[in-house]
Amino acid sequence: MASLLAGLAGGLVATIVMTMVMMTMGDGGPPPTAALVAKFAGGDPEDYAMPGMLLHLLYGIGAGAVFAVGVPALGLDLDSIGVAVGLGLVYGVVLMIGGMAFWMRTIIGIEPDRDTITLFGTVHVVYGVVLGAFLGAGILA
Repeated sequence: MASLLAGLAGGLVATIVMTMVMMTMGDGGPPPTAALVAKFAGGDPEDYAMPGMLLHLLYGIGAGAVFAVGVPALGLDLDSIGVAVGLGLVYGVVLMIGGMAFWMRTIIGIEPDRDTITLFGTVHVVYGVVLGAFLGAGILA
């Protein structure tokens, strides 16, 4: 069974990998979380690239903890790396759907185009797979 600490660490690692992919595939603009900060602080998202990235990192760490604690609460386990990666992939898709439906569209008011959807989907699947692999490997178990 994965510990809360493993979930926090896995979330950190997965967010770093996800962010590297996002920066490689993206348009060089700030993360969507910068638009969230700008919505509440005022100004342009470009003004909040670093706070947006920090917020994104904190979300990723927290989501890792939720996954590590939530999966066993559902009666599933992360003892097999294959199962953990599969569950992580599903979790990444759930985060992507929640991120687009709730955060992007409802809270920030962004209607993502095809390129944004593709990037957003890809990086969240990467996040979930890396998180699942980290926890399934038993690192910090």
